Amino acid sequence: MVRVHSSLLFLLAFSSRIDATRSVNARGLSGVRDDLHFHLHARASNKDGSVPVYKNRNAPIEDRVNDLIPRMNIQEKVAQLIQGDIDGWMNMTDPLDDTKTFNQSGLVDMMSTKAGAIWGGYLTPWDKFVYAVNVGQRYLMENTTLGIPAIFQSEGLHGFTNNGTIWPSPIGLAASFNTELLQQAATTIADEAEGLGFSQLFAPVLDLSRELRWGRVEENFGEDPFLTGEMGNAYITGIQSGRRRNASSTATARMASTCKHFAAFGSPQGGLNIAQVSGGERELRSMFLKPFNRACVQSLSIMTAYSSYDGIPAVANFHLLTDILRNEWGYKFFVTTDAGSPDLLLSLHGTCDTRECAARMVLENGMSGEMGGGTYTYLTLPDQVQAGTVNVSFIDETVKTVLRTKFTLGLFENPYPYDDYLSTLRTPATRALLHQMEQETIVLLQNNHNTLPLSTKLGSVALIGPQVNRVSFGDYVFFNATLNGISPLAGFTQFLTNTSVKVNFAQGCELWSNDESGFDEAVAAAKESDVAVVMVGTWSLDQTLLWTPGTNATTGEHVDLSDLALVGAQRALVQAVQAVGKPTVVVFVSGKPVAEPWIQENVDAVIQQFYPGELGGLALAEIVFGAANPSGKLPVSFPRSVGTTPVFYNYQKGSRPVDAGEVLPDGTLKFGHQYVLDSPVPLWSFGHGLSYTTFKYSNMELSPSTISTDGNFTVSVTVKNTGTVDGKEVVQVYLTDVVSSVVTPNQELVGFQKVDIPAGTSKTVSIGVQSSQLALWSLQSSWVVEPGTFTIKVGTSDQSFLSANLTVHT
Repeated sequence: MVRVHSSLLFLLAFSSRIDATRSVNARGLSGVRDDLHFHLHARASNKDGSVPVYKNRNAPIEDRVNDLIPRMNIQEKVAQLIQGDIDGWMNMTDPLDDTKTFNQSGLVDMMSTKAGAIWGGYLTPWDKFVYAVNVGQRYLMENTTLGIPAIFQSEGLHGFTNNGTIWPSPIGLAASFNTELLQQAATTIADEAEGLGFSQLFAPVLDLSRELRWGRVEENFGEDPFLTGEMGNAYITGIQSGRRRNASSTATARMASTCKHFAAFGSPQGGLNIAQVSGGERELRSMFLKPFNRACVQSLSIMTAYSSYDGIPAVANFHLLTDILRNEWGYKFFVTTDAGSPDLLLSLHGTCDTRECAARMVLENGMSGEMGGGTYTYLTLPDQVQAGTVNVSFIDETVKTVLRTKFTLGLFENPYPYDDYLSTLRTPATRALLHQMEQETIVLLQNNHNTLPLSTKLGSVALIGPQVNRVSFGDYVFFNATLNGISPLAGFTQFLTNTSVKVNFAQGCELWSNDESGFDEAVAAAKESDVAVVMVGTWSLDQTLLWTPGTNATTGEHVDLSDLALVGAQRALVQAVQAVGKPTVVVFVSGKPVAEPWIQENVDAVIQQFYPGELGGLALAEIVFGAANPSGKLPVSFPRSVGTTPVFYNYQKGSRPVDAGEVLPDGTLKFGHQYVLDSPVPLWSFGHGLSYTTFKYSNMELSPSTISTDGNFTVSVTVKNTGTVDGKEVVQVYLTDVVSSVVTPNQELVGFQKVDIPAGTSKTVSIGVQSSQLALWSLQSSWVVEPGTFTIKVGTSDQSFLSANLTVHT
């Protein structure tokens, strides 16, 4: 057994003692002693007739957990650790079928072996799903010995996916830089799920978008650990805050948010999904773990990663899952593997040769439950306990984390759907909030000669490109979700209904083809119009089509790219339209940055719309015509080409020398060194985003400007809207440790705040910075704030509006 002695230290930290007399009989009552206060044949009641502590809604959660564990036999314990599926007793194959019948034998079989959490992420009529949950929970509560309810799970990455409201993709949500708005959005996502009987959502993703070839960039909150942590914290707070109806007073959440993927998953070698991630302890601590530490210690669930880090599979990484997560951070809730990942120890990582080994390594190193999607290696655990190869104490402590999450959710008091579940699904209030978010996620990248906003007094506008008459959602939406969305063509048509502006639409080409046969129609539309808006980009698919052989996509899980330029005929389409000579606006609708320097250099304006939600098409029209002022900022930098990646802004000092070369428009080669014929400088950098108004910064102050190594400080600055229209500005604060004992980032975001400033007015913005944000992972492998000078700037990652020095003394 690997590191059992260290693991037992962890177990002792969670439990006052480990009973050496526990039975290891896989068919018996492992962990149950004859001298306890309940009968072995009636474990759900006490010998003296009193109510068991675990059934006492007013008892402390730890007392309830500790009372329930010794009542459970080994089969019941292992069943708590394995994810079941609602299709075990319901026919979920037809998303339109509303037949409310269930398979009794399938229900009994499922709940006997896989009852801890139940996957319910199916597109199915709401009333059928409610029926299914009621059947499952009532069986568990009323027809099993101990009456332990299940957690019902679905996806919630950018909206409740079971025909709930779809929000912009996470990379788009991050572009809003609006944590308050995101928390409100997450609240509505939980509202929609809770009423139907769900109690866990698989979100948010806190991987960092530092490897842009990776297909899942759209699922992240960007390249920066601070922004990711703040957005993640806002999301988790919105998802979990509150209490289920009729839950106990000790319940502190109504939904379990699931942070994933723990950890360092988003930077795979070559950008290839689930490939190895290379790095050391300092990079792990300084970058990849920071957002998890900020946001996930409060979450009720965490999901592990598929990949390995520094040669150790994340799913069985003792240092990551036990040393850091459990012992150092004190995390006490439910950790689950990703789908099928224990089997990867055999099939991918090659660190086990049997299912028994895989189950043992995942359990003992990670204290994790097992999701479905594989061979259910945990089904081997009862026999391993009987054989003495697994100590039941590991199972006990892992089951405690699952039960702790269930008690915290109040499921033992009320695990059922609500009768009025329709009252929180797809409400007008949610739609109004979505509308605001759609507007705030759009980023104005470039606006030469104030081409935008367009006037509604124009005679006509050409809408050209394969993204015009299409609803492009990110991955992790369910089949046909796009039917609820508004395409840009529909959105512009709706917005311009009461104007005289004519819309000339021409698709021009497909997203996935080199066919240029539609160019003539596109060029004609541009010639007939006062201005051309060309919409191009990447595309993802829903969770059915994304995994269907023969379909295509350029972003999404397992969809990785070797090139970040536009696919097929899209760039040529932009060039053909721009050559007409009319003002040309390009809109990137995408799940990741698009590397197209020709577009930056040649068109009049560029807009970035990361995959939107249901009202994305309308919001885009409102931004283009100035009914809404763009306020989004880039959460991720845009490279000039895939060869100039990685391009994240917070690179280590000295890591990005620039002696750029270039290929001139006439084909002349101008040679440099970094790079020979290109530049490592992004087209647009993190934090960049323009407005239809202008802002002036003044009166920057640090209070205090000198602190001790454990002191905090505040950055204040006055921001004036010097333009003629109201606007929202994201005030960003960056920090540089001027001299340090180890190499530190050239700069890193340490604070931001989005403020609404009417035209002609000023606001003073104050942003607090904690001393811990100045810390580095030292040569002695600990967090240390070193005395010295820190440069504090207000601006974006590639601009400094104001700066000041902070002095830190011992």
